[in-house]
Amino acid sequence: MNSPTAGEPASHARASGQAHLPFDPEQFFGRQTTPTDELPPPEPLLENLTRCVMEVLAGARELDQLARWISEDVYKHLLKRQVVSARARQVKGLQAVRPILKIGHITLFEPRDGVVEAVVMVHQRTRSRAVAIRLEGMDHRWRATAISVL
Repeated sequence: MNSPTAGEPASHARASGQAHLPFDPEQFFGRQTTPTDELPPPEPLLENLTRCVMEVLAGARELDQLARWISEDVYKHLLKRQVVSARARQVKGLQAVRPILKIGHITLFEPRDGVVEAVVMVHQRTRSRAVAIRLEGMDHRWRATAISVL
């Protein structure tokens, strides 16, 4: 039986792999890359995302609040860092406190259309840190596909 009969539903034919679709569903329904000129300026997102990442690592913000703006790999990476930071605070007997920080200079690079790589300087009372972020345009919004706190 190579083709569905008149009484057989089309969904059954698709489920058995017998129907041929005129397009690739993954390409049509999957994540769509977006060119830079169709995206908002990345600077506000870079500043806010950096602040939020620092608060997550300090234990003052839930990582789930960032899920919309980060990829699954970044989420997993930050979750590991969050657990390590929480254990270190527990061993030292410290409580989670919202960090006092100032966002400094943001350096942007655009390696190709729809991709922005940035280094954001973060100044705290005792030290300064650099946060490297890669944003990619997907589905008409920026999404962080890599974040490293140095």
